[in-house]
Amino acid sequence: MNLSIYFVTPELPEGALVELVMQAARGGVNVVQLRDKSSSDEDMIRRAKHLVALLNHYSIPLIINDRLNVALASGAAGLHVGQGDRPVTEMRAALGPNKLLGLSIENVEQLRKMPLGIVDHIGVGPVRATPTKLDHATPLGFEGLAEIIAASPVPAVAIGGLKLTDVAAVKRAGARGMAVVSAIANAENPEQATRSFVESWRLA
Repeated sequence: MNLSIYFVTPELPEGALVELVMQAARGGVNVVQLRDKSSSDEDMIRRAKHLVALLNHYSIPLIINDRLNVALASGAAGLHVGQGDRPVTEMRAALGPNKLLGLSIENVEQLRKMPLGIVDHIGVGPVRATPTKLDHATPLGFEGLAEIIAASPVPAVAIGGLKLTDVAAVKRAGARGMAVVSAIANAENPEQATRSFVESWRLA
C-alpha cells in the first residue's frame, strides 16, 4: 500500500468536506483518513459511504479514525486507532484480516508493547506541536521519529505539524509516508498543495 501522502480531514460541514477531499484526490493524494470527533455515528457513516464511493474512482483508500462501527458499516478500507482506544487485538478481530489497521505510536515504549502481526502500519508523532490536536504527546522531532521508525516491524507514517519543506527530512527518517492536515486543508489551493507534496515526495 502506498502511504506516501496521507491526508487527514479536518472537521467541516459535509459539502465543504467533500469538496476538500475531492481536491486532495485530484491532486494525487494516496490515502484519506476521515477524522471527526463530534458527529454522530449515523452522520459519520453517511459521510464515509459518500467518500468511499467518490474515492473509489481514484483508487484511494478511505481510513476511519477511531470509530470501529463506522469503518465496518461504511465499507471503508480500514481503521486507525490511538493509544486510548480498545486493544488492537480486539479491533483486528472485529475488522477481519482484509481491512487495514493503523495505530498511533508516540514513543518507543508503546511500540515495544504493540502485538506483532496485528497492525499494518503505524502513525508516529507528533513530530512537532500541532494546533489540530491540542492534547498531543510531547513532540518527537526528527531524531525521535527516526528512532521509532528504525525499531518498527511495520511501515510508519510521520504526523504532527508537517509542512512541504519537511518532505526530505521525513523520508530520511525512514518513514513510508507523511500525514498532513493543515498544510493541505488550509492551503489557498488544496489540489495544488497536494500535488506539490506528491511531487516533492517522489523527488526526495
